Order: sequence, then C-alpha cells, then structure tokens
Amino acid sequence: MDKIKKSDHFYLIDGSGYIFRAYYALPPLTRKSDGLPVGAVSGFCNMLFKLIEDSNSKDNLQKPTHFAVIFDSARKNFRNEIYSDYKGNRADAPEDLVPQFEYIRKSVLAFNLPSIELINYEADDLIATYTEQILNMGAKVTIVSSDKDLMQLYKKNVRIYDPMKNKFIDEKDVLNKFGVKASKVIDVQSLAGDSSDNVPGVPGIGIKTAAELINHYGNLEVLLDRAHEIKQNKRRETIIANKDKALISKKLVTLEKKVPVKNRIEEFKFKAVDKDKLYKFLREMEFNRLLSSVISTYGEPSLMKNNKISSESEKQSSISKKKLLFN
Repeated sequence: MDKIKKSDHFYLIDGSGYIFRAYYALPPLTRKSDGLPVGAVSGFCNMLFKLIEDSNSKDNLQKPTHFAVIFDSARKNFRNEIYSDYKGNRADAPEDLVPQFEYIRKSVLAFNLPSIELINYEADDLIATYTEQILNMGAKVTIVSSDKDLMQLYKKNVRIYDPMKNKFIDEKDVLNKFGVKASKVIDVQSLAGDSSDNVPGVPGIGIKTAAELINHYGNLEVLLDRAHEIKQNKRRETIIANKDKALISKKLVTLEKKVPVKNRIEEFKFKAVDKDKLYKFLREMEFNRLLSSVISTYGEPSLMKNNKISSESEKQSSISKKKLLFN
C-alpha cells in the first residue's frame, strides 16, 4: 500500500448529505421491473458521477489522489448518551427512502470508491478524524458537504466545497455564518444551540449575541467563568443559570477527531472506474440515461473473459450504445 505523500489530496464526501439532497430535490422514481423506489439512488449516482468528473477535469488544479464517501451509520450515536434528546425532534426517514439506503451504498462501490461508516458515530466525526490523520501526514483535504457543522474544520490545507451553492467556503463565509473564525465556531454553537439537531444551547442566545460574547471573552469556558461581568442583567442571569446546558452543547457540537476508524486513509487511493461493475449496477437499477452518459465518458464495457470471446460477446460488441442500454 502506497505511503501518503505531501502532494496527495483527499476528497472526503459527506454521503449522508448527498442522500437527503437527492431525495428532496428530485421527483419520486420507481424501477419499472419491480416498483422499487429509486429516486434518491438515481439522484445520488448522478451527483457522484458529476463530482468525480468535475474533480478530475483539466480545469481542476487540485485533483483527488484519494477519494472516499462517508455515511452516518444510524440515527442514534454516542451523543445520545450525553444528551438523550439529541436529534430527538427529527422525524423518521420517509418510508420510500429507507429501502434505498442499501442501493446507495452499493452505488458507491459500483463507482469503485470506498463506502465508509462506523456504528455509534456520525459521518461528520469520521470526516473530522480522517481530516486530522491526513493533515498529520502533510497532505491536503477537500471536504464536500453543505453541512454548516463541518465549518469548524476549516483551516490551512482544508478546503470545504458546498455542492448546493457550487462554491468553496472561505473565511468570509464562516464569519458571515457564525460571526467568528472557524476555530471559534464550536463556542458559538455551544451558546446558540442548534434547533435542527435539538442542541439546547443557552435559551434566548442567538448566533449574533453568541458571537459577540465569544469575540469578547475568547472561548466558552472563559465566558462562563467571567459571566458575572456581563452588564446586561437578563443575559448574565440566563448564562449563569444555563451553564450546564452550554457545556453539554459544546460536547454535542464538537466533532470527534479520534474515532477508532477501521479503514486506513491509504485505502482511499483513487482508482479507475471498473466499467463492467459500474455498467452492470446501472443496468440492474435501470438508470438508462446515466448509463448512456457513463458509457460516453468511459467507453464501452470490456466483454473479454478468460482471454476468450464467446459468440455472444461477439454479437454484443457490434451492438450500438443505444441498444446496449436495454439489455
């Protein structure tokens, strides 16, 4: 297995974010042969294919040498042991999305990419852990996600690409979102909380006020120690009374950088597409339009087996791309 070099560039994809974006952005779709819901799988595959091609285009000066798609393993994780109501306000996944999770993970393997997840941890934690490992080896990271929580990882040699906005996040974006530099994002989130994840924070403290306090005191712990200095009576009393909530919230919003991951970063080496494997999967899913696109990009599939060409293979080799879609 090749050693990591300083010139290496890792692309870490927030697969779970891609799933929900694909599901909600596109109309429902079923596989004609059996009625299986496949809309999210189709959207996911199209977005992944586009990302692979865009990241390897001649216009991209920082092409990936390594590539991994990372998923949440389950709805509950170690944060629920810290705070039982963490994400407790979220509804269950839509009924027609549940059977698609399996095929989405299979699609990643079909594209010859690592599909990574670990019980008891969120995708964000794995991304944070791998980012730390990669930086320690002197390499660079591009995180592909629209999740604001990953902004805390923004630093030298770490890029964050937001696929929904089609742009790279910079210091100005972090400042506009949280009112502080990336290194202070956790402290602001600890005070303001996060209604989408049911992180409590301190009641009545929003992002703007939290940013003012953190910029003045430096971090959450100093603020809590010196809360008695706050001039506004209500704000002072509220922060003092909800100190425990703020500290719990910090544990919830802080991404874990020492997850006991099973997959090594060396395993993320970017590999060429296995055309036979990918085309077989796309045919099985009946994604004919996408199949046509990938054949146009990667070429016809290999029909050679054991260095022999069967008579059936000879027939297929002369079939047009259009007919090949419907085999």
